[in-house]
Amino acid sequence: MKQELIDKYNVSVPRYTSYPPANFFRPFTGEEYLKEVDYSNEVREKNLSFYFHMPFCRRLCHYCGCNSYPMAKEERVAEYVQALHKEIDLVAAHLNKRRCISQIHYGGGSPTAMPVSVLKELNEHLLSLFSTIEQPEIAIECHPGYLTSKDWQGLLDARFNRFSLGIQDFNEDVLRLVNRTPSELPTEEIVAILRSAGVSLNMDFLFGLPLQTSDSFKNTIERAVAMRPDRVTTFSYGHCPWIFKRQMILEKAGLPSAEEKALMFQKAKEVLHEAGYLSVGLDHFVLPNDELSEALRSHRLHRNFQGYCTRRTTGQVYAFGVTGISQLDTAYAQNTKSIDEYIAEVTKGTLPIRKGYQLTPRERIVREVIERLMCNYHLDWTHLAEDLAISVAEVKRAINYDVERLQEMERDGILRLTEHTLEMTGEGNPFVRTVAAALDPMMIDTDKKFSKPI
Repeated sequence: MKQELIDKYNVSVPRYTSYPPANFFRPFTGEEYLKEVDYSNEVREKNLSFYFHMPFCRRLCHYCGCNSYPMAKEERVAEYVQALHKEIDLVAAHLNKRRCISQIHYGGGSPTAMPVSVLKELNEHLLSLFSTIEQPEIAIECHPGYLTSKDWQGLLDARFNRFSLGIQDFNEDVLRLVNRTPSELPTEEIVAILRSAGVSLNMDFLFGLPLQTSDSFKNTIERAVAMRPDRVTTFSYGHCPWIFKRQMILEKAGLPSAEEKALMFQKAKEVLHEAGYLSVGLDHFVLPNDELSEALRSHRLHRNFQGYCTRRTTGQVYAFGVTGISQLDTAYAQNTKSIDEYIAEVTKGTLPIRKGYQLTPRERIVREVIERLMCNYHLDWTHLAEDLAISVAEVKRAINYDVERLQEMERDGILRLTEHTLEMTGEGNPFVRTVAAALDPMMIDTDKKFSKPI
């Protein structure tokens, strides 16, 4: 990667896991959210996607930018779970029962810090209320640091069919420094258990941490590739100590330079490509027969807060749990960050919404443009306008279509422009967030803070 491109385009920009980004959310109420839930039954996207936020961790990693909390006492955890069941019923009362579940996802925190029986009961609750599409995705993010072979089998019995192993790095010196517990079982043994059940397997890694080098991270990815997971994710560590104070520990330990961090990603990508994996989006690598691969080839890849998905499994997202963000066609709504408030309000029958955002018609256009670019590295203005049932001119008026700025990026070699398309180049792919920000009217003179792409 050319140093002049890093210097020019490695700037602070949103991750665009939502549009607008979550730091644009405003005060929002449970009543406003339920109105949007009622309306969500009427829009084009009918599938249901449910998200559970499990906030507890047995140990907090220093790098973590998630909404995580130390493990609570057993009684408090039981109260939290009871509130989750209550929240399901409060929201489900407003959903059309003819709609089908396409996706259930557990994130955190560490979902697998919870008893497996709890996770099974939550799945059964949802699946008793709604039918599913054929082969729905029921996914869980797993911290392998505390799971025995019995626990893995219990998760399979709970009907999970996609497992994301949060490995981060195979180098235990790195894990020790960032306060992460290494895997209880050898990862190869975990893979054998899951493979025997025929489920899908992801491995998640994090680069840009202290003690990591491009060679050490390459070794980690080589070990992963030898196990042949369906998907490999290489997340770029986002250093935001002004939000997450514990990240200052890593800053004091010494973070890799932007150049070394870029080299980590480059070497990992080379290993994965040589092994037959295909790049998908910012940070995913998938085998050629993966449905994400086909979605990318047809420029139909999609993304929500849970990650990349296909149009088959796409649904409006209804989130349960503390800090959970619901992602509807017309609005976002986020629950309180306080576990005490969450339990108290749900128990008395009210939804604990604190923040949210109702999108204007223009913002819904911008969201579609940015999402397609971020997922597919490609925009076809004609097809996009047809899908939105508006003209190309209306699409370009909605976004910040600055021809001179885009032409400058084309001269720098990070994108290609034609009369009908905008497409990222291979060299420009790491800066897709920067290009998306250039198209975003909200980024004009903003005072918001974001992380850098690299």
